[in-house]
Amino acid sequence: MPATTIPPTSRRVAVASLIGSTVEWYDFFIYGTAAALVFNGLFFPEFSPVAGTLLSFATFAVGWLARPLGGVIAGHFGDRVGRKQMLVFTLLLMGLSTTLIGLLPTYDTIGVAAPVLLVVLRILQGFAVGGEYGGGVVMAFEHSPAGRRGLWACWPQMGVPLGLIVGTVVFLAIGVLPDDQFFAWGWRIPFLVSIVLVVVGLFIRLGVTESRTFTETKSRGEVVRSPLAEVLRRHPRQVVLLILAHMGPNTFFYTFATFVLSYATATLGFDRTTVLLAVAIGAAVEVVAMPLFAILSDRIGRRPVYVTGLIVLAATAVPFFWLLDQRSAPLLVVALAVAFGLAHGSVYGTQPSFFAELFPAPVRYTGLSLGVQVAGALFGGPLPMIATALVSFQSGRPWVFAGYMMLTAVISAVAAALAPDAVALERRTGARRDEDVDAATTSA
Repeated sequence: MPATTIPPTSRRVAVASLIGSTVEWYDFFIYGTAAALVFNGLFFPEFSPVAGTLLSFATFAVGWLARPLGGVIAGHFGDRVGRKQMLVFTLLLMGLSTTLIGLLPTYDTIGVAAPVLLVVLRILQGFAVGGEYGGGVVMAFEHSPAGRRGLWACWPQMGVPLGLIVGTVVFLAIGVLPDDQFFAWGWRIPFLVSIVLVVVGLFIRLGVTESRTFTETKSRGEVVRSPLAEVLRRHPRQVVLLILAHMGPNTFFYTFATFVLSYATATLGFDRTTVLLAVAIGAAVEVVAMPLFAILSDRIGRRPVYVTGLIVLAATAVPFFWLLDQRSAPLLVVALAVAFGLAHGSVYGTQPSFFAELFPAPVRYTGLSLGVQVAGALFGGPLPMIATALVSFQSGRPWVFAGYMMLTAVISAVAAALAPDAVALERRTGARRDEDVDAATTSA
């Protein structure tokens, strides 16, 4: 088959990975939006506005703390039993927990039980999305046509900003409601819509085949008994480098996707609809930019694209907040389109294949999930709280926090520069690093 011909199976997996990932990240992100706009008043009304916001963001962070556990458990069974089964399980768990949040009584109705139940459901969300990310990337990566691993692995990653867009659009739609209706029942709609999206995603996901890379690994008797122990014993350096390389992108993403909602509305006085629309536009630009940079990484290597993207991302931190502080809606859109859409997109589009290539097939799901989710728990989940505290410390000014953002990007750039680049290695040696991927994609 000509190299330019893409097998139907690869296309189905790419589309299924994109849709399933979009649904799961929609569920995860609407919580972040609600945490910034709603939960402080409905679930923590006994506290001051700043304390309530911090507690609301703390429940957001709890979901991140559950993500490493979800990633490790799903990775264990994904590397031993199969990728597909874990992806179906995580989608169902996410849909159920998100729908239940939409049905949850508030503090005024059931008292302290409301925030407690909110935390429990957020933990289930975190567990589900922790298992989803690694499985979605690995499934698409292992179905990729030869020479296109960067682009194919990017498909499920594109579901992250797409999920943010869908969630933001839904919040925009209900944002036209008067405040009393929005806080009374309107905020529940995005969570209840999840059940419909999950049914659609599940229908598509059940129709894809298991990764041939995994099937062949299993037939050769190479499935390891304890993937986590194998990763920690044989690939600790890769895990540490992955965690540090993901530190900056995580920090910037949740600044753009979550913290900016609170900062722009509460500190700068933007109305809710304007900020949500600007975030959606920034995410839309990123969806377009990601595959372009993924293709570039297939041609010139992962490391140069990733490191350069991080340097550019670091350089946007101060201009980003300066543009926001002009309190101009067009400049808010420009700031998010450039920093979020283009700069972050260059890193985010390259990331899935770069990270997946750090681990061999028998432990790929576990190794990728462990590194990404630990980085998220350490740097992504606490980000809104860190940002709120640093901005509050500087009396509402963002410059200390902007310096923190720059520092995380520089650390990630150094870690990425020390990580192996499979594309560069292939060009030097003339051989593919990952022969099991070749076995699965030779027909492409």
